[in-house]
Amino acid sequence: MKHFLNARWTKWLMRLAALAMTLVVAGVAAAATARVDESQLLDVGFKVLVATTKVQQEWVGGLPAGKIRPVQHTGKKFFIYPAAAKNQIYVGGPKEYEAFVRLHPEHQIPDAQKAAKEASAYRLKQSEAMRAATARDASDPFLGASWADLGW
Repeated sequence: MKHFLNARWTKWLMRLAALAMTLVVAGVAAAATARVDESQLLDVGFKVLVATTKVQQEWVGGLPAGKIRPVQHTGKKFFIYPAAAKNQIYVGGPKEYEAFVRLHPEHQIPDAQKAAKEASAYRLKQSEAMRAATARDASDPFLGASWADLGW
């Protein structure tokens, strides 16, 4: 009887632990995705465009949900937020986006120029490393092999 109670107690604890872990994971996932309130987008000046054709609906459905992203159309920069469930996108210019970011700094898109500079610096560093490796390899025609390695 004592063994039965211990097994029962262990199963209960295991279920409780599994439930706690599920709640923790769900809470972290919910906190990680900060949702954009569509009414606030409208308040700062974003406009609503409805996808009417099948191609437009597929395009809206393919956009990453819950993120404002920059796009460029006819040389002008716009920021869009998809609402795939409603087949809509919210479109705003730089002024509307800046107004929204002032309200919600967590939705700010990283500075593209800073990211481009960092990528350029990384490519330059890699290019110099490759140039040095090529010069080293070109100076040794056997690339570390000797006549003994060839069996002579």
